[in-house]
Amino acid sequence: MARKRDVIVAVIIGGFFIIAIGLFALIFIGVMSSDGDFGFAGLGDKIGIVEMYGVINEDSGRPVIKQIEKWTDNSSIKALVIHINSPGGGVAISQEIYDAIIRASEEKPVVAAMASVAASGGYYIACAADRIIANPGTLTGSIGVIFQFHTAEGLLEKIGVGTETVKSGELKDVGSYSRSMTKKEELMLRSVVMDTYEQFVQTVAEGRGMTQEDVYPMADGSIFTGLQAFNLGLVDTLGGLKEAVDLAADLANMEGEPDVIRPRPEKRIGIFDLLGGIAKTVKNVIREDQIGAQLLYQYK
Repeated sequence: MARKRDVIVAVIIGGFFIIAIGLFALIFIGVMSSDGDFGFAGLGDKIGIVEMYGVINEDSGRPVIKQIEKWTDNSSIKALVIHINSPGGGVAISQEIYDAIIRASEEKPVVAAMASVAASGGYYIACAADRIIANPGTLTGSIGVIFQFHTAEGLLEKIGVGTETVKSGELKDVGSYSRSMTKKEELMLRSVVMDTYEQFVQTVAEGRGMTQEDVYPMADGSIFTGLQAFNLGLVDTLGGLKEAVDLAADLANMEGEPDVIRPRPEKRIGIFDLLGGIAKTVKNVIREDQIGAQLLYQYK
């Protein structure tokens, strides 16, 4: 009889143990996805926040595209909020992020939320969203293109350093640091810049339901506050991230307080992380120097 009672007790304890493990697993799934996403969202419908912070380049932009695509394919995420705090950056990578947002918006609502700065390329990618929300004090706009490179002709002459170049065409070494531009080179670069500028203007016009003629007066590189941008029709409404989440939930017809999921926060930074970060920064500077001058949708 005692043995039978012990067996029953053991079964009960084992059952509670299994249930506890199951609950823990459900909570863990709600807190973290298989790719390291974070947010206590349970198993219900969620809103995914994608963060585009800092200068837009290959290192910062590729993870954003991957995150957008991943959450576009996730049926439990009913809407996306693209949280932008960026002065812009490379033209091509900005266009790829824009295209990723366009593809996402074909599947579910997308809201662009502007933080302190969402200028130039930061504004460019926002134009792909279904709605744009900005804080009244956000810096945005800067619609335009810049192409820069440094020259050191005077310095090189002073220290007796010269550069010999053999080239297949007159314009092949455009952007050389060893001399000033020729008039023909300037005209060629201006045509490239203006072609990219027209692409920007067209994107803004399409995203904001304007004509290109409506956009041109605002597309001289000027920056605007969020309030000014709202009055100019460059953003849809004013508010912060909370309001952006609520707006996304409304567009997705979600009821109640929306659950939010975001990329997993970075781990606490130690001395070796700081040293690694410095090394990575130096590496990026060297790599950009090797790439050469670039077309930029960037607020300087």
